[in-house]
Amino acid sequence: MDLGLKDKVALVTGAGRHIGRQIAIILSQEGAKVVVSDYFADRAKAVADEIKAMGGEAIGIKADVTEEAEVATMVKEALDKFGEMDILINNAGVLPEEAVGEGMGFTFAESDKKQWDRTIGVNLYGTLNCTKAVINHMIQRKYGKIVNIISDAGRVGEPRLAAYSAAKAGIVGFTKALAKEVGRYRVNVNCVGVGATPQKGTITEIPEEKLQAWFRMYPLARGWERLGLPLDIANAVAFFASDASVWVTGQVLSVNGGYSMVD
Repeated sequence: MDLGLKDKVALVTGAGRHIGRQIAIILSQEGAKVVVSDYFADRAKAVADEIKAMGGEAIGIKADVTEEAEVATMVKEALDKFGEMDILINNAGVLPEEAVGEGMGFTFAESDKKQWDRTIGVNLYGTLNCTKAVINHMIQRKYGKIVNIISDAGRVGEPRLAAYSAAKAGIVGFTKALAKEVGRYRVNVNCVGVGATPQKGTITEIPEEKLQAWFRMYPLARGWERLGLPLDIANAVAFFASDASVWVTGQVLSVNGGYSMVD
């Protein structure tokens, strides 16, 4: 299916690895010119170079999405290079540091403001900053696709990840409100909600007890013998980034193997 993304310009934040990298690659393969943004300059450049080696067009830009000035500079550089901005993918996000790996965060009572600030700053304020930097351009052109990547912890709540769940839920509310504001300008705003998404989706190295827990949480995991893949997320994003979704806005599409089933 041709999604009609040829020569569209897409900015993908947090695109230096994992889900963001896969989104950038898929959009490029669909014909888009891609601005690869990441907090780490070497990661952004590496993915942009990877896209160019595949025959695509891309630039890598280092930006901290929590800093308005850096975001403004990034968007200006992208517009100077490509002349327009059709698609924004707000993918940059962080889990609390203590939740990475085998840990699973703190209870809210154990958490502190320093942890909240980082979690909410990158996830929620990063999304607001990047959207603010492009929205007037899209309104003036009467065209735009904004896709916000969330965790489904923001839809159902996840114990020991209270501030993270709050930040992701905030993005959902922001998405719905903005969709109502800018729909008249032909700007679509949607969310893709994700669950556990290892780089390779593998379950072979998970201890048996934990594996059974994953199977209970993700109904499709046992059948497909895997968890989520970055490609699963990227395919959904490509749909929202295209005019195939022209009549869809303010929605959350969960791509999570059934982890949450929200009305």
